[in-house]
Amino acid sequence: MRDILVIGSLNMDMVIKTPHIPAPGETITGTFSAYLPGGKGANQACAAGKLGGSAAMLGMVGRDAFGESLLNSLRTAGVDTSLIGRCDEHTGQAIIYVGSTGNNSIVVLPGANQACDAAFVAAYEEEIAASRCVMLQMEIPFEAVCTALELAAKHGCKVVLNPAPAVGPLPASILKTVDFLTPNETELSLLTGLPVENDEQAVSAARSLIAEGVRCVLATLGSKGALLVTAQESRLFPACRVQPVDTTAAGDTFNAAFAVRMAEGASMEEAITFANAAAAISVTRPGAQPSIPSRAETDAMLQGE
Repeated sequence: MRDILVIGSLNMDMVIKTPHIPAPGETITGTFSAYLPGGKGANQACAAGKLGGSAAMLGMVGRDAFGESLLNSLRTAGVDTSLIGRCDEHTGQAIIYVGSTGNNSIVVLPGANQACDAAFVAAYEEEIAASRCVMLQMEIPFEAVCTALELAAKHGCKVVLNPAPAVGPLPASILKTVDFLTPNETELSLLTGLPVENDEQAVSAARSLIAEGVRCVLATLGSKGALLVTAQESRLFPACRVQPVDTTAAGDTFNAAFAVRMAEGASMEEAITFANAAAAISVTRPGAQPSIPSRAETDAMLQGE
């Protein structure tokens, strides 16, 4: 039995560094560009592999050079790529603008990710059943996410759902299958229809999701850290203090790091602390998958080395 199965998107990212994120109608001069492997699903799988987890990826790429590059990146991280299909659509892409403070703005072209549909996911029920933890995001068709959640719940897998990108509330039938829901502040507000402008509002919004059946909400609050909310408690875990360069994949790194430590039997507090450290390292480096730290680097940060 493997520790982690990530079901989700694979994208080739075109990263463009700019002095600031361009406003509508504004033309500015960039300072750097590069093609780097990404996609929220692939980022989480890559991070799980780099951080020492036994991880596999289920998704879809095109029969093109970008697809091959994405597969190679995951293999290098120690991820099982045998469940990734190939189709005639172009591999998913994302255009990422990164401002001078590390903030970003992203446009996604789904491509082959649209072929990771409900039927494709359902064909891998045995692989889902053989996984301790199933990680999901929202960059593949919604019906595929629902199918994966239903199968994971059927087979008693722990489920980590990163509701990104969020477009609005999720059905209660879906929320009841989720063990750990990991929105950021914007996604938490979109999921609940409630304002999330301070810690108190974040706790209130998270509790509304608990009331609908989610077992645990773990909200990532950027530089403030991570907010844990369950039916019994709410607790803020402060972020590690670093100078951000690029926040791309910070949330993906956090999610994977949390799942890796939970799969290893760590307490929730230990897993969140580890995830905060891994995410902090990732924002000090450019790109998505290239920014993800190793297990040794993350352990060293926690030990103050």
